[in-house]
Amino acid sequence: MRRFLLAALVSTLVLSATAPAMARHAPASAKSAKASVTAAQPAKQAPDLRVGLASGRASLTITPAGGKATVQTGSSKTITLAANTAAAIRWQDGAFLVGREKLRSEVLVIRPAAKAGELSLDGRRYRGALELRHKSGGLTAVNIVPVDDYLRSVVPEEMPVDWPAEAIKAQSVAARSFALASRGRHASEGYDLCTTTHCQLYTGTAAEKSASNAAIKATRGEVLTYGGKPIEALFHTDSGGMTENSEDVWGSHVPYLRAAKDTPAKTMPWTKTISRADLERKLAAKGHDIGKVRSLALSPLAIGRSAKDRTASGRVKTMTVKGTKGTATLSGTTWRSLLGLKSTLFDAKLAKDMVTFTGYGSGHGLGISQWGAERMAAKGKSYADILHHYYTGITLQQLY
Repeated sequence: MRRFLLAALVSTLVLSATAPAMARHAPASAKSAKASVTAAQPAKQAPDLRVGLASGRASLTITPAGGKATVQTGSSKTITLAANTAAAIRWQDGAFLVGREKLRSEVLVIRPAAKAGELSLDGRRYRGALELRHKSGGLTAVNIVPVDDYLRSVVPEEMPVDWPAEAIKAQSVAARSFALASRGRHASEGYDLCTTTHCQLYTGTAAEKSASNAAIKATRGEVLTYGGKPIEALFHTDSGGMTENSEDVWGSHVPYLRAAKDTPAKTMPWTKTISRADLERKLAAKGHDIGKVRSLALSPLAIGRSAKDRTASGRVKTMTVKGTKGTATLSGTTWRSLLGLKSTLFDAKLAKDMVTFTGYGSGHGLGISQWGAERMAAKGKSYADILHHYYTGITLQQLY
């Protein structure tokens, strides 16, 4: 997720100051991957997550799929919803109105009667239960779902399911770790995680695929930990040849997010050209009115080599643009956002009235390079090998 997690990384910094160094070496093959998992009195059941599906809604339509469902209030009053029959739910005069039934409660919990049952909310089907609350003038719907059932939707949204199984297993463990580390991320809104790439993309059972389900099952309960706690296991599309240190992206040092070399280098090459005038307009719109652009100042790109304006991986730390009215020096991350570049692993050249950016990779560069994981798996590396390559000093632990 590819993903934009400044707040999460800052919270991790608190534990990193006292966290001991963990095992750094991965097993050499898929066969030994399971043996590398540390058991720490695992719980019998997978933890539940609270995923926010809707908020501020005047009404919600819920349909039990595959069997009946029960609606229970905080006072334990229960009614039954018929299978495959839509029920409109709204708030009226201090109570939930479910069809024609009025239920006075601060919260409703709707559960499928059958273990394998699902609930449809506005046409999307979900595993687990739904919790409804009246909040901020509207209805909030939260999916209460075991973490591995949540992953059934997340993993195939994040990685192609026709990739090698070991890569999908690595993605499964990373996604599980991130989800558990991020519980409470949306606490002020009444849930743990949202359904967008701010957390992880979650669209319900329609996304599920057999290959990703198998990877999730094969790694059941396995979580990456540092200092005994699940890590915020970031990932991105392609490193271009080397991942990045956390402080060079978000400004905070996170001990398990250290730069790691990938082979081959210069993967996923890209080019973007914009006019000098367009660059001038974009800078001015952000408060940098430097007049007509005269020159660019940026050291040549060499992957894995730092410079005063480049990080340890070779990504742009800062780039300076000089104009007729002044100078603007912006971070590589700011340039990437301002110009819509695929990564900060780039060179830049001004020629006549055009500026050309040539670079490699895609994404922020932290944690797993997904295409790097695919290449490692294709060469016979296990999911444990992959995880230990991209996350420094972590333990692969059996949590449940």
